[in-house]
This record gives sequence, C-alpha cells and structure tokens, in this order.
Amino acid sequence: MTAVLSVLDLSPVPEGSAVSQSLRNTLDLARHAERLGYARYWLAEHHNMPGIASAATSVVIGHVAAGTSTIRVGAGGIMLPNHSPLVIAEQFGTLAALHPGRIDLGLGRAPGTDMLTARALRRNLDSGADSFPQDVVELLGYFKPALEGQRVRAVPGEGEDVKVWILGSSTYGAQLAAILGLPYAFASHFAPGELDHALAVYRERFQPSEYLDKPYAMLGINIVAAPSDEEARLLFSSLQQAFVNLRTGRPGRLPPPLEGYEETLDPAARAMLAHSLSTAVIGSPETVKRGIEAFLKRTGADELIVTAQIFDHNARVRSFEILAQVHRELLQAA
Repeated sequence: MTAVLSVLDLSPVPEGSAVSQSLRNTLDLARHAERLGYARYWLAEHHNMPGIASAATSVVIGHVAAGTSTIRVGAGGIMLPNHSPLVIAEQFGTLAALHPGRIDLGLGRAPGTDMLTARALRRNLDSGADSFPQDVVELLGYFKPALEGQRVRAVPGEGEDVKVWILGSSTYGAQLAAILGLPYAFASHFAPGELDHALAVYRERFQPSEYLDKPYAMLGINIVAAPSDEEARLLFSSLQQAFVNLRTGRPGRLPPPLEGYEETLDPAARAMLAHSLSTAVIGSPETVKRGIEAFLKRTGADELIVTAQIFDHNARVRSFEILAQVHRELLQAA
C-alpha cells in the first residue's frame, strides 16, 4: 500500500538567518519537490512566530507558483476566521487565474496564533471559529459562476478552478468535510490525538458532492531522512527544541541541532514531545520506509503531506530527496 506524497512548508527561519533567505529557500525546495515528483506544495498561515515566514500565505503561494511550472501549490492552510470569505475568494481566484489548474485552498478554523495577535488581525472576535461552516459555504459560493442578479461577486474568483480542502485536528473538521463532500487534511504532524477517530468520522459520514465522489484523506507527518538514523535524530532535535520553546511560551527562530537534547528534558517535556510528535518518522532510508509502511497500514491515507523543520537548508533538501527515492521504491513494490 502506498499514497500520494506532498510537501508542507512552514518556511522556517533558522537562528542567524533572515526571512528573505527563508523565502528563497522555500522556492528552492519547491523546485526540488517539483523535480522529484511531489504532488503539491503547501504553505501554512501562522502569525507572530519568529521562526515561520509564511504569514502572508497567499503572497508566498504566488511566489512559489510563479517560480515553478507543474506542481500544485496551495495553503495548508488559510485560517478562515482571520479573513472575510470574499477576500480569500479574490486572493485565490487571482492565483488560479495566474496559475490555472494548480491552486489548492486548505481552510482551517484555528487562529494560527495567540489570541492577542488574533485580535490584532481581526480587530474583533465577534464571529471567529463559530461561523466557520457558514464562512466555508459562502466562500465555496464565490468560486461558482455568478447567478443572475448576484450583487456581491468575487472578481477574480467566480468560475475559477480552486480546489478547496477542510483542515482539522479534531472530529469537527472531519464532520464538516464529510457533510460538504470535500477532501480532508488532518494535522497529525503536531496534533495526532484524534487521528483515528477523525478519519473514521470522515469516512463513515462522507456525502458525495460536486467536488468529490468518495472520501479523500491527506495526513500531515514529520519525516526527517538522512543517510543514518543517528544523523536524522540529530537533525530532528531542531524541531524538538522549537516545539518545547513554543509550548513553554518562548517561540523563536528554528534552533540548530543539539546532540542529546531529549536527554536534557524533564519528564513532562519528554511526554509532551512523545505525544505531539508521535507520528514522526525519523531515520535512514530503510527506517523511513518501515515507518511510512506502518503509518499507511494504520491509517489507509490517500496522501501524505510531509513537513521537515530542518535547520540546514541543504540537509532539508536532501531529506526530501531521500524520501522521494523511498516513495519510488514503495510504489514499485506495491
């Protein structure tokens, strides 16, 4: 059993580097991903996080789409409570007009930041996550051909081919994706707790629609691949440090790898990492192959979207190169 393979890029900003370099690295990795046969390249909306350069997600998507030619490019995702549906329809309608047949729009209901920053983004929190289902339906409507007498139209947007996904880390998104008949992406790369339950809900309750005739589930997963298990674990320590820093209120830029980092942590921090990053696959090509096979056997995922927060850009590119080779071997064996 195998699955389609894609990339989720948070456009990491390593310590000692700059946002401009991170955005150049993002385009470079996207070009490698296209060459290696990855299906799509998604950017994520996060705000007030010094280690992530993709806050203006639609702008970065345009940067990546203009610098590539065939790979699908999109948002994993846009946090819809931060925006009006019309604005997102216009932004992604413009992207689809510029890059026909290549634009994806993943929609999430979390703020993608802390609540103080969410207030600065929205100016008020009167609607927010509670209106997410209605906002999704409104947004879908803007992408349809305009009706006679329709007074509010998305131009660009109406009639454009934008593939809309629902993102989630609980059963809430799974239920909404199932009801609307949309593809579903689960954030198992950082919140795996309800993965199995959410997948079951989505598949059992899915209603065929004009968008999709059967359920399609994409799962986020951290994969760090290197020539040896030891090197991969060392590279992975950057994400471990960043995760602990974030969860303890000290967000910052992506730290360099640190030998023996996990051994320095107290039991509570170790348990937090073990839970939050439990689906991560870290190691040599053979270790990565076994990890992917086990994850697919457990979940039956249609697609894996892989993220790799690696301090050194060349090592990150190499990780995706190794993963692409492993994926080819799995396809050949299927």
